[in-house]
Amino acid sequence: MSIQKELKEIINNEVLVEIEDHIDDIFEIIAAKKDTPELKEELENMQEMKKDFEELLKDLEAGEIDDEEAQEIYDEIVDMLEGSNED
Repeated sequence: MSIQKELKEIINNEVLVEIEDHIDDIFEIIAAKKDTPELKEELENMQEMKKDFEELLKDLEAGEIDDEEAQEIYDEIVDMLEGSNED
């Protein structure tokens, strides 16, 4: 499997799923009227991160990311996911 395909899969199957779950959790807190300015800022950051990863997917589909860059991004995502699992 090419690194671009692996990168697409990890973004679609793990990163975006985690981001969307976190956004849903934030919306639940906001709906319960327990939000804070920090929580609203976190929501904005998560929504921006989601957009960034969606743009990355578009760049991958367009062939604008080479193997070396894809490998670097993939490694960073794996490190990020491993770090979040340690919490």
